[in-house]
Amino acid sequence: MSPSASLQACVEEMVQSGKGILAADESLPTIARRFAGIGLESTEQSRRDYRALLAETDDLERHVSGVILFEETLGHKVSDGQTIPHALQARGIVPGVKVDKGTIPVSPSGVHKLTQGLDGLAERLSGYREQGARFAKWRNVYRVGASDVDYKVTVNMGAEILARYAALCQQQGLVPIVEPEVLMDGAHEIEHCAAVTLEVQHAVFQALYRHNVDLRYIVLKPNMILPGEGANKVPPDKVAEATLQVLMQTVPAAVPSINFLSGGQTDLEATANLQAINQAARSFTAPWLLSFSYGRALQAPVLKAWQGRPESVAVAQAELLHRAAMNGAAVAGDYAASDDNRD
Repeated sequence: MSPSASLQACVEEMVQSGKGILAADESLPTIARRFAGIGLESTEQSRRDYRALLAETDDLERHVSGVILFEETLGHKVSDGQTIPHALQARGIVPGVKVDKGTIPVSPSGVHKLTQGLDGLAERLSGYREQGARFAKWRNVYRVGASDVDYKVTVNMGAEILARYAALCQQQGLVPIVEPEVLMDGAHEIEHCAAVTLEVQHAVFQALYRHNVDLRYIVLKPNMILPGEGANKVPPDKVAEATLQVLMQTVPAAVPSINFLSGGQTDLEATANLQAINQAARSFTAPWLLSFSYGRALQAPVLKAWQGRPESVAVAQAELLHRAAMNGAAVAGDYAASDDNRD
């Protein structure tokens, strides 16, 4: 199979109506914080148990087309002895892997950051592919704030880094998920988030063109347009309007799928906003699939139900399947808040 045919096949499996991507790629510090919230120590065994729980959820493939894994998870096994990537692939769920190495500050204040990990990336990608990964993910973060010199550096250099990563992925036969996240940190209004996201996404796509990245074989993972966590919330229809306005000005039609991150939203907020975006997009027939790539918004109820107890695995898996189903319905524009009433 030619490289382009392999990338096309992967995209077709990842981009399916009514399905999205589960982000289960938390770094070691992040998953330690999540486990601390349920009183569980983060060890390799507890991480394996939890991620195997996610991978072995019955019928997950009905609503999830791909799972982003953390590097160590590529070698972990499920109950039947298969590695997690191969177990997912056997069920029609495409396995991928987070490949960035976290952020470093670009100013003494530490306000603005860039993501590192390009050194040796080509070799790492080759190894990940041999372990079963078929796509990759790289996240760069942008903080809404003063438009200072360091902010401009973050926008421009962050775009270059994301584009270089994406080019390396395609050269190695992996579909890149490109994740430029404008953070919800702060008390800014929704209009400020829109302006920053517009600038960031313009820079990202200009860089992707410069690096000869084939946009037919990428997935964009952006933030929705939201006010900062310290500002007043806005209704889903306003989120949808602002989000689609930015996307229409920045994202070429060649991109097959836009899979939103959940950021600081609750599980219910993330689903309601995704539903509103897909409903609003019906008015002009959006050229992209508008889907999800959620971490906390899918996993928070799962962790709460599991608590690290083997006897709670089935209940936790039911929570994951429910949230995946709700978001799958939102991708189709068919979600109703009443569907989340499980009493």
